[in-house]
Amino acid sequence: MLAWWFILVGALVTYAWRAAGVALSGRIDPNSALMRWISCVAYALLAGLIARLIVAPQGAVGEVALWIRLGAAGIAILAYFLFRRSIPLAVAAGAGFLMAITAVL
Repeated sequence: MLAWWFILVGALVTYAWRAAGVALSGRIDPNSALMRWISCVAYALLAGLIARLIVAPQGAVGEVALWIRLGAAGIAILAYFLFRRSIPLAVAAGAGFLMAITAVL
């Protein structure tokens, strides 16, 4: 029975924050300096995570040579711009290159 109370309290806290976000969203200026800063921080975190996945990966990807991982990232970036900024096609191109080159070597 105690577990149900924890679940209920956790759900209430979660939905309270969501409700507060919905209530405040109409008052937030997306072009304000604070929101631009938050956007920059989010992009920086994403770039850092991607760089870490390429330069210092763990697991099976860590067994692939660095030049192959960098090549796959380069192919993905090139495909992104060639295919009109299509993220799914860029990811597919980078992953395809990674799989193809590791199968050959």
